[in-house]
Amino acid sequence: MFANFLDFKEKMKGKTVNVIGLGVSNIPLVKMLVSFGAFVIGRDKNEDISLDVDISYKLGEDYLKDIKGDYIFKSPGIRPDLPEFLEFTKNGGILTSEMEVFFDVCPCKIIAVTGSDGKTTTTSLISELLKEAGYLVHTGGNIGTPLLPNIENIKPDDICVVELSSFQLMTMKKSPSVAVITNITPNHLDVHKSYEEYILAKENITKFQTKEDKLIVNYDNEITRKIGENKKDNVCYFSLNALCKDGLYYEDLKILEKGEKLLDIKDIKIPGMHNVDNYMAAYLAVKDYITIDVLKKVAKNFKGVNHRIEFVKEENGVKYYNDSIASSPTRTTACINAFYSMGKKPILILGGKNKNLDFTLLGKEIVNKTKKIYLVGDLKNPHLNTAKAIEKAVYDVDKNFPVEFFYTLEETVKKVKEDADKGDIVVLSPASTSFDKYKNFEERGNLFKEYVNNG
Repeated sequence: MFANFLDFKEKMKGKTVNVIGLGVSNIPLVKMLVSFGAFVIGRDKNEDISLDVDISYKLGEDYLKDIKGDYIFKSPGIRPDLPEFLEFTKNGGILTSEMEVFFDVCPCKIIAVTGSDGKTTTTSLISELLKEAGYLVHTGGNIGTPLLPNIENIKPDDICVVELSSFQLMTMKKSPSVAVITNITPNHLDVHKSYEEYILAKENITKFQTKEDKLIVNYDNEITRKIGENKKDNVCYFSLNALCKDGLYYEDLKILEKGEKLLDIKDIKIPGMHNVDNYMAAYLAVKDYITIDVLKKVAKNFKGVNHRIEFVKEENGVKYYNDSIASSPTRTTACINAFYSMGKKPILILGGKNKNLDFTLLGKEIVNKTKKIYLVGDLKNPHLNTAKAIEKAVYDVDKNFPVEFFYTLEETVKKVKEDADKGDIVVLSPASTSFDKYKNFEERGNLFKEYVNNG
């Protein structure tokens, strides 16, 4: 679509550009487009928006009505096949996104990460490994700061590390030089029409790769393994359970490559076997750029990412952890196993927005590997949140398992503090998205930390 950044800049001049979604991440994009001489129309369902930049607005329930002009930049969470968008493109308009344009105009190598779980930690690890090796790294996409507005500061010898969600990938028409798929399990089925559509969106990260481009996938996940087998060329695998000849594997508390030890698990600071997966994926992405010494140094110093089994506080002998990122059953299962592998049965706080996921397997994990659970949700509207669905999954296994319900997170934390015994581990790991009550998982996690620290 655009040959380079200067081509993009020139083509925006004098054009009418609709920016759909005026959240914090899109503000730099709006300002950049205005600086290029574009006439920008900001569209958002929220009526209480006013930016400190000279643009027109279409706000409220009818924010998608009468879209005219040359371009639409849509936010990732908005489906690309809405009737208003189809009509716009039918009439010659161009539907795109910040990330699509960034892939068009980025002057340096891109390493991109997607998956249902582990994206952010793996992306962060890749960035830390490259920085430790001396590279100038730009991290963004689904995390960090928007990359496109910073494009003039990105040089050909730099490396961009990008986390991509299924929503961002749905419309991508280019692939990165190095693509990582951590795993694929059911997620975001409240937005995607089917699990199959979700899988295809994730697979799109490798769709436009050449034979020279590298794909890294989880061998233990049947779906990602098949994606790797379909690409055939330049594929690396990582596994906790199989001896991968083309990649890394775990055996005897070590990460190995072709029988040679790369890293002792005891040297990894962040807990959980899922983080062993993340380390293997990250190393495979950058092995051509770093030394083993760099890997070992980062492993000993990397403390993890906020809201991912983040230690909050020890009070009266009880340790509290924030795993607010856990928006799916598989994430919470990984959290449970991180503590269970250390001989601990944690107390869990769960519940959030319902996105039509199956909690059957999580119910078994809870009964077998946790001490008790506290469910947060509006019991008057059980279809809107996951509390009752999680309770059912647990009671299908053991009707006597200890479960308590609360309407707010604050009252839940208060009761947990009263109930927990010395030596217990308490974890907020909701197995659900945060949008029932919060803007995002960060707000939920920060409030949990506030209640723990100040309650």
